[in-house]
Amino acid sequence: MEGKQTQRLVILGAAESGVGAALLGRLQGWDVFVSDGGIIKPGFRAELQESGIEFEEGSHTEEKILNADCIVKSPGISDKVAIVKQVRSAGIEVCSEIEFAYRYKGDSKIIAITGSNGKSTTTKLTYEVLKNAAYDVAMVGNIGYSFARQMAERPCKWYVMEISSFQLDDIHWFRPDVAVLLNITPDHLDRYDYKFENYVESKFRITKNQIATDFFVVNRDDKVIMNYLETHSTHAKILYFTMDENNIDLENDGGYISDGNLYVKYDGDTMGMSIHELALKGKHNRYNSMAAGISSRVAGIRKLKIRETFEAFEGLEHRLEYVATIRGVRFVNDSKATNVNSVWFALECMEQPVILILGGQDKGNDYSEILELVREKVKAIVCLGLDNKPIHDFFGDDIETIYDTRTASDAVGAAYLLAEKGDVVLLSPACASFDLFKNYEDRGRQFKAAVQNL
Repeated sequence: MEGKQTQRLVILGAAESGVGAALLGRLQGWDVFVSDGGIIKPGFRAELQESGIEFEEGSHTEEKILNADCIVKSPGISDKVAIVKQVRSAGIEVCSEIEFAYRYKGDSKIIAITGSNGKSTTTKLTYEVLKNAAYDVAMVGNIGYSFARQMAERPCKWYVMEISSFQLDDIHWFRPDVAVLLNITPDHLDRYDYKFENYVESKFRITKNQIATDFFVVNRDDKVIMNYLETHSTHAKILYFTMDENNIDLENDGGYISDGNLYVKYDGDTMGMSIHELALKGKHNRYNSMAAGISSRVAGIRKLKIRETFEAFEGLEHRLEYVATIRGVRFVNDSKATNVNSVWFALECMEQPVILILGGQDKGNDYSEILELVREKVKAIVCLGLDNKPIHDFFGDDIETIYDTRTASDAVGAAYLLAEKGDVVLLSPACASFDLFKNYEDRGRQFKAAVQNL
């Protein structure tokens, strides 16, 4: 594709990844056209106008799309959308924004992180380690700028990327130097014909183009991952991390927890620190820290810089974020928990009785995974969604009080009335936010505003 400077690039979707791809495409000499079936946000529209990039919104004009040499499809657009079906039928190349940007990356290095849970935290933690070590690094993908925008505006030598399954679905040659797979639990099954195996295949695409000089950092305690690896191979060198004493392999590089310490071994050298020194608390964050530690060591970071960052890291907004304590009731914002497994991790961290705010746009959730923790720790459930019937049906026999709300303010108010001194009000919805909110960030911020207004 490089060198064919007059080819036509059509981009479906004009949000962060789509506009980023448009800017990079224009910079690389493509004839760029952007088409969004909805209304483009003012900021993105202004960027397209200022760059002289042709676009449309509110519809997809077939004759302006089906003449493309390459189409970049934004990750949020399903293959079930009519225009995408037409594009596929026409045999036009379709790629994701990360794939398009990858083709112009030059000799820069990529650490790419995926998984059902923990992606954002691990990405931010790894980025902070490299930044602390004075690397020329950017954090891109599902967090921060899109990969393409970063390359268009300020190319770097290193990219730490959070990647979703949707972004991986349309890669062809994308190959990270270090690929990280944290875990795989059912999520987004509505996009994968409700077949878990299709979702698993999608996650493993992160390693499909890797070669022998690349690294694949893998959670050895995840049965889904390990079962898949029994019947599928990768060309990359696999580095495992584990908290199971039976899985520790002292002969090879990787990460492990033993006797209250976190260890990362690479190239014959071992870094160790107490888990109590980690700024990030909770069992799940030990996995995230091991993955970040291994990736950082592979990138050539000294042990001291990793330890410094691990001790100081502050975490992410909307991920088990402490908001306030009001009359002895603690409020925690975990709005980023958009699947059941994320809620499991959140509840596993809780040491006090919980009023759980649950609900939203259900993606085919199976709540059985959290049932025991709910029975053990949850006093009441406050539903925050348009359709709360699945929650009532599943938890009705185990939780006496299940209350319905449709605004963050009402949910916070109801939870506060149900809580007693020493309780935790936990927003950990297990569902997408789009029934009532713009996105999970909007949901989290409205939750925090409601808490501050109590």
